[in-house]
Amino acid sequence: MTVDWAGYDAVLFDLDGVVTPTAEVHMRAWSEMFNAFLSEQHPDQPAYTDADYFAHVDGKPRYDGVRDFLTSRHIPAPEDLVVELGDRKNDAFNAVLERDGVTAYPGSVALLDHLRDLGTPLAVVSSSNNAPAVLEAAGLADRFVTVVSGAVAKERGLPGKPAPDTFEYAAEVLGATPATSVVLEDAVSGVKAGAAGDFGLVVGVDRGAGEQTLTDAGADLVVADLQELVP
Repeated sequence: MTVDWAGYDAVLFDLDGVVTPTAEVHMRAWSEMFNAFLSEQHPDQPAYTDADYFAHVDGKPRYDGVRDFLTSRHIPAPEDLVVELGDRKNDAFNAVLERDGVTAYPGSVALLDHLRDLGTPLAVVSSSNNAPAVLEAAGLADRFVTVVSGAVAKERGLPGKPAPDTFEYAAEVLGATPATSVVLEDAVSGVKAGAAGDFGLVVGVDRGAGEQTLTDAGADLVVADLQELVP
C-alpha cells in the first residue's frame, strides 16, 4: 500500500491502538470495572464483553463511553454514576500502566521514523486524559508537536470523537488544514471523526474493529499495521 506522505502537511495519530497497544490495557480496565458494577448492581444483566467495547466505548471520551454503554443496557445513567464509574476505570488503567509500562508497536515507530525524516509535523489526538503519560512511558513524547488529550479537549470546550473538532484543532496547531492532513485511527468513532472533518486521508488501523466496519465508518484505506504504510 502506497501513501505519498510528502504530499501532506500534517499527520494526526490516535494513540491507544494506533501508536501503542494501550487499547488492550483500556479494554481490560473497562471490562473489570463494568463487570464488577454489573455483578454488584445489575446481576440480571449479561456480562460486558469486547463487543460492547467496540460498539459503545472505543475511542470516545471516558464519561461518554460510560454513558453510552449504560444507555445501551437501558440502565439509568445519572451524572454522579457516570463520573464514579469513569473514575474507577481511570484508576484501573493507571494502575496497569504503572505496573506494566508500555511499548509502542514496532510498525508504528517505523512510520514515525519515516515521517521524522520527511520533517512532517505530527500530533497525537486522543480521547484519553492519560495520553501524555502513555507517550512518556513509551519514550515517544518528543516525536509530536502537540498532544490533544481528553483534558485539552475539555479545557478548550471541544466535543470528543466522533465529532471532528479535536482533529481539526490539532491540524490548526500544526499549521495545516483538514484537507492537507492525514488521520490514523483504530476506533470507529475516530474514523467517523476523520470522515466528518473531510480530512485528506483517513486511515483505519484494524486492531479488532474489523476492516469492513472501519471502511463503513469512512476509512479511505484500512491496514493491520502501520508498517504497511512505510515506503
